[in-house]
Amino acid sequence: MKRVLFLCTGNSCRSQMADGLINDDFAGQLEACSAGTEPHGLNPKAVEVMAEIGIDISANSSDHISKYEGQNFDYVITLCGDANDKCPLFFGGVKRNHIGFDDPPKATGSEEEVMNVYRRVRDEIRIQLGDYFRNQLAGS
Repeated sequence: MKRVLFLCTGNSCRSQMADGLINDDFAGQLEACSAGTEPHGLNPKAVEVMAEIGIDISANSSDHISKYEGQNFDYVITLCGDANDKCPLFFGGVKRNHIGFDDPPKATGSEEEVMNVYRRVRDEIRIQLGDYFRNQLAGS
C-alpha cells in the first residue's frame, strides 16, 4: 500500500479533510496521514462537513510535521501555499506535489455561507485528489 502525507500550515481543515477522504475513497490502496508546519488543532466545521458525507475525522489529531520525520511516503502533497514554501527537504526522492485549495476558515458571511465554503472545498478536495491518485495508481 502506498503512503501519502498531506501538509497544510495548521493541519486543522484542508489536510484533515484530505486525510479522511483519501483513507475512505482509496481504502486498501493508499494510507493517508496529515500534518502541519504550525498545527492549530482540529477545526470543528471540517469535522461537521465530513460527517455530512459519512466520514468521521473527529478522532484525528493535529500533528506537527516533525512527527513524520524519517518515515517513508510515496507522495507528499501540500494543500496551501505556506506549507508548500515551508515543506522540509527530509522527504528525499518522494513524489512531491502542490495542489492548493481555498482556506475555509477565512470564509466570511452567514453561518450557512461559511458552511457552504467548507462543503465546496471538501468536494473540490475529493474530486481533484481523487483524479490525481486514480491517475497515479493507474500508472504504477
